[in-house]
Parts: sequence; structure tokens; C-alpha cells
Amino acid sequence: MPVMQVEVQVTAAALLQAVGQLSPPDLEQFVSQVIALHAKQQAPSLPHVEAELLLKINAGVPPDIQERYNELLAKRQAETLTPDEYAELLRLTEQVEELEVQRVEYLVALARLRGNSLTALMEDLGIQPPDYT
Repeated sequence: MPVMQVEVQVTAAALLQAVGQLSPPDLEQFVSQVIALHAKQQAPSLPHVEAELLLKINAGVPPDIQERYNELLAKRQAETLTPDEYAELLRLTEQVEELEVQRVEYLVALARLRGNSLTALMEDLGIQPPDYT
């Protein structure tokens, strides 16, 4: 299929409205890509180490893993989880938690690099701590 380049002018509001129509996994992937793009655009003004840490911090859980994890959580909530699915959920939970641990380690490294506390860095980056209630 031939590829054509088309220039279109879209307002930020219209773009936001279009993005709002994405499915949750697609939205998660899109947000990760936008954050990565933002980090790359800022990279020339950031030291290389900081830019790399920001890319890693904003990588997120891969969309396919997040989608399956969400499916299994919903099945658990509905009490329709099979024993095999429960084992899969445990494996995915461990995988997601490990990715979150790595993310916190990257945040700590960036905070140290900038001479900030972790709390201050998270506020600067607009990262909210998880709500476990």
C-alpha cells in the first residue's frame, strides 16, 4: 500500500477529543509515547543521563501485559478466574511489580542526580504516588 504524507492542522482540543476515544490499553500506550517524545524533545537541554532516566521512568508497563493484567483482575473481581488464570495473574502481578520497582529505582537515581528528594522530584514531574486504598 502506498504511503502518503498529509499535512493537517488540528487544534489541541480536537486532538485531545480524538485521543479520548482510544481504548484504555491504546491510551496507555499513546500516553507513554507522548511522554517519551516529550523527554526526547527536552533531551538536548538535559544531560544524557537524565534524559535516559526520564525515558526509562516513562516507559510504563507494555500495553499487552497491562491489557491481560486488567482482564485477569476483572475476572478475579467477577469471581470467574480459573486456577490457570490465577497462576497467570500471580506471574503478571510479579512482573508488573518488578517494573514498578525498577521505575522507583530510576526515580531515586534521578532525584539523587538532581540533588532533590524523591517527593520533590515526583511533584516536579507531576507523578502522583499510587493510591492503595
